[in-house]
Amino acid sequence: MKILITGSTGLIGSELQKDLAAKGYELLLASRTAKTGPEHIEWSVEDGFADPDKLEGIDVVVHLAGESISGLRWTDDKKKAIRDSRVLGTRNVVEAIAQLKNRPKTFIAASALGFYGERGDEEVTESSPAGDDFLAGVCKEWEAESRRAEDAGIRTVLLRSGIVLSKDGGALGTMLVPFKLGLGGVVGDGKQWMSWISLTDEIAIINYVIENENIRGAVNAVSPNPVTNHEFTKTLGEVLYRPTILPVPEFAVSMLFGEMGDALLLGSTKIIPKRLEDAGFEFRYPNLKEAIEAAVS
Repeated sequence: MKILITGSTGLIGSELQKDLAAKGYELLLASRTAKTGPEHIEWSVEDGFADPDKLEGIDVVVHLAGESISGLRWTDDKKKAIRDSRVLGTRNVVEAIAQLKNRPKTFIAASALGFYGERGDEEVTESSPAGDDFLAGVCKEWEAESRRAEDAGIRTVLLRSGIVLSKDGGALGTMLVPFKLGLGGVVGDGKQWMSWISLTDEIAIINYVIENENIRGAVNAVSPNPVTNHEFTKTLGEVLYRPTILPVPEFAVSMLFGEMGDALLLGSTKIIPKRLEDAGFEFRYPNLKEAIEAAVS
């Protein structure tokens, strides 16, 4: 089987390519910079694939590329980059594979829990409606572009991923330094829900979707056990043997990070991976403490 990965140098993509290569799959890695070798293809959000003929023979596409949503603030330029990298980037990937003589059988596209927006204490599944904030709007457009692959006869899966736990990047990677210094603490009132997934299980879910052709549409890639920010903070402190006594007030988050802080740090999403549970997927790290211990070991 031959698999194309975009975003192959990111947190998920870099781990995924190692995992798939170890399983013996043939890989084609898309990157913004030209690299020599049959396993590489040049691609950009603006211009698409430099040599689309190289895509012939692809069986599966795993599209992970996208501008990071983290940062100090969402300026107008940052918002444009976030949207364009997902909407326009996905559009040119789907257009390229839809025009192939032999189209891939499966298109696995990254999405995010931002699709659901702020939900408070509500339990959310794949059948829940979209939210109405900036990230929800981006995710709706993003997924609409991905679904065009389904219109071309390609099985399409939308991975709505939660907070991916890894010491090498993402939210946990950013939190490790201050927490190790004893500077960690609850954000806001700590009651907001955090839906997370171990990097190991994220990779396993992608493999599971590749292998199970009956899965299509939206899939919540999260642990079955979401936690509040208070519980996440307490658990991380326990694993690191550090106190977590320095809270970050809500007003400080809003003042420092603006809309980004309200969405990523104060927003509440209690997401349930119903479709994975119904399909019989078994999580290796369903509980937070074991997941963090594995991530930081």
